[in-house]
Amino acid sequence: MSKYQELLDLVKTFEQDFEKFYVKSNKSAGTRLRKHMNELKKFAQDVRMEVQTLKKTDGE
Repeated sequence: MSKYQELLDLVKTFEQDFEKFYVKSNKSAGTRLRKHMNELKKFAQDVRMEVQTLKKTDGE
């Protein structure tokens, strides 16, 4: 599975909580949403590290 597809799948899992928080003003969904965004941040950092590593190894 490509990293891009993993990203899309990860973001898709947030959809319900986004709607519950922003449309229905569900405060519990806001807590879950913050957790999801933290997961997204971790994923982004992992991808950045992988890109940096691949750039270094390809340049040698």
